[in-house]
This record gives sequence, structure tokens and C-alpha cells, in this order.
Amino acid sequence: MAEPIILAIPKGRILSEALPLLARVGIVPEAAFSDENSRALRFATNRPDIAIIRVRAFDVATFVAHGAAQIGIVGSDVLMEFDYSELYAPVDLDIGHCRLSIAEPAAMAASDDPREWSHVRVATKYPYLTRKHFEARGVQAECVKLNGAMEIAPELGLAGRIVDLVSSGKTLKENGLVEVEVITQVSARLIVNRAAFKTRAETVVPLVEAFRAAVGQAHAA
Repeated sequence: MAEPIILAIPKGRILSEALPLLARVGIVPEAAFSDENSRALRFATNRPDIAIIRVRAFDVATFVAHGAAQIGIVGSDVLMEFDYSELYAPVDLDIGHCRLSIAEPAAMAASDDPREWSHVRVATKYPYLTRKHFEARGVQAECVKLNGAMEIAPELGLAGRIVDLVSSGKTLKENGLVEVEVITQVSARLIVNRAAFKTRAETVVPLVEAFRAAVGQAHAA
């Protein structure tokens, strides 16, 4: 029997929304998959030909791009930041909706006008997207790369502003920040390793179609 197809899914905000989608596709992970406290990384499913790995969002794209996983679910923010040529993103899954935004301390925002920016120092885990956005406006952006805890950067003087994902805005508010500009809207995408799309077509192609149909069912409901 061939090795199972590996489906990579990110920890965090997308995971809970992905579970009903997986169910519509006919994939049911073992119970431990839903336990955020579990340290396991690989999980069986009700299908012997499909296994799931649960990793960080940025790592989903890396695993799939390099063929260690054949298929995955990841935010469009990750795809835009890294632009992997080895990835095919055939389906917008219509989950994981949020936005990539610029935020700054509320006190600064009270008298700040983004149209007057010429140079900014920004804490972010999206340096490529951040620079690209500001370059298009003729603004020089100095990016400080962080992988988390972005919201504390302005208070500690690391950077005056941040660029990060925003959903409800609650985390920004709790840290005295306000959203001042949206860079792009984000949603989760199904991604496929281009080589696997050909070499494992007998499993991968029907899976892609099943995800596409499941999204259609959700829209029709």
C-alpha cells in the first residue's frame, strides 16, 4: 500500500474552522487532533490513505512546498509573504478570515496622518509584504522581524508601529493599539505540492475536488 497523503494544517485560529470543512470532505481526524494541549504532531484519520500533521502556519507552506506534505491549509498571508513556486493554491476555503493591518499606539494615532509618513520602523513577521506595501506608497520601511508578541513592541520602544493579522481587534485594544490601515484581506487556501498533484493524482485530485465541493455546499447552506 502506498504511503498516506499528508495533509498539513496550522495550529491556532484556522484549526477550529477547518474541522467542519474536513468533515464535509469526509476526513475525520483522531480525537487527539482537536486537543490544543496535545504535543503530538502527526495524527491518523478515518481514512487510511490520509494522515494529518499539525504545525505552525508558516511551516505548513514549507512542508508542502518541499513535498514532505502533499496538501495543506494555510492563510493567503503566508502565500503572499513567501510566494513558493512549488505550490498550487486551487481553492479559497472561505475560512480563517482576517486582515493584515498596520497598527500603532492610540496616543500616536490621535495626531498621526499616514499620508505624511516618509519613514517607518515596523515590527512584523511579514517583512516582505510590509516593505512591498510601503514601497508602493513611496515610504521607506525598516522592518524588525518578530515571530510573535508584536503588540508589545511599541511600548518597549522596539518599533513605533506593527504589521500583523487582525481579526476582532481585541488584542490590539488590550495593548493600547489601534488599527490605522489595512494592507490586505486574508482567508485560508487549500495548497497542493505541484509535483504531488501529478505523481499522486489518484488521491490528490479527488481531494481537491472534494474541498471545492465542500466550500460550495457551505455557500449554499
